[in-house]
Amino acid sequence: MKRLEVVGAILVKNEEILCAQRGETKTLARLWEFPGGKIEAGETARQALVRELTEELSIEVEVAPTAFLSNEYEYDFAKIHLSTFVCHLKEGVPKLSEHLEVKWLPIYKLDQLKWAPADIPTVDKLMNQGL
Repeated sequence: MKRLEVVGAILVKNEEILCAQRGETKTLARLWEFPGGKIEAGETARQALVRELTEELSIEVEVAPTAFLSNEYEYDFAKIHLSTFVCHLKEGVPKLSEHLEVKWLPIYKLDQLKWAPADIPTVDKLMNQGL
């Protein structure tokens, strides 16, 4: 089975978290996720996250030095190793290019969305422990 190393941003602004809904043509269409993507060869996780957020949302972020959570989830198409990082918006307003919608939600409302399975451990940790 294919293994993918991916990163996700717990993007914080005014005590709310940015949640992104996957596009119609994507795997796991319409499910919610922490925005991010695949780590490319030669990149660190943090570099990949900065690149992905620039490409997907046209924003610049500051990424925490260490991951908030790393976990694995086995989908039918690949085994995903997801590392999520707390990020703070430095510049820009998120613009949709790959997602259907984005929402800023307080932590206590994160469980109101239907999340991609790999993202659920991060949602659970945020709701139980906070940032």
